[in-house]
Amino acid sequence: MLVDFNTLPETSIVWIYQANRSFSEEELQELQTKLDTFIESWTAHGNDLQAGYTIKYKRFIVIGLNQDLNKATGCSIDASVRFIQELEQTYKVDLMDKMNVSYKQGEFVAYKSLTDFKKMAKDKAVSKKTIVFNNLVANVAEFNENWEVPASESWHSRFIK
Repeated sequence: MLVDFNTLPETSIVWIYQANRSFSEEELQELQTKLDTFIESWTAHGNDLQAGYTIKYKRFIVIGLNQDLNKATGCSIDASVRFIQELEQTYKVDLMDKMNVSYKQGEFVAYKSLTDFKKMAKDKAVSKKTIVFNNLVANVAEFNENWEVPASESWHSRFIK
């Protein structure tokens, strides 16, 4: 059951998929249609899942699931992973690689491998004040409060002196 992402309870689990490039306006429209269709039919053992999504910065797909209504099961999580993998193939993007870092450079979102980000930190090309995206947040409340934060307030801080 598709709901507006902003109406999900703060305890709702989130999955964040960051793309290695921005989506075009045309791709964003297609993505929204595909996400609407997938979430509308997403179930766990035949029970509707109350879920919503948001797309941020033309690059991040965030899916939220209200587990108070029905919990995701192995099969439903597998279905969502297959859906994301289909998006990767359709749009020739990487959405599943967790070993990459996205951060803000002024108004733009940059995307680097973790190795490159570590090197940038060592070279002081990024600092504790650099805004990073903490894709490890677990629920809507954490997403709203701790997703887009200075590197000093995220797991990224271990690389910045």
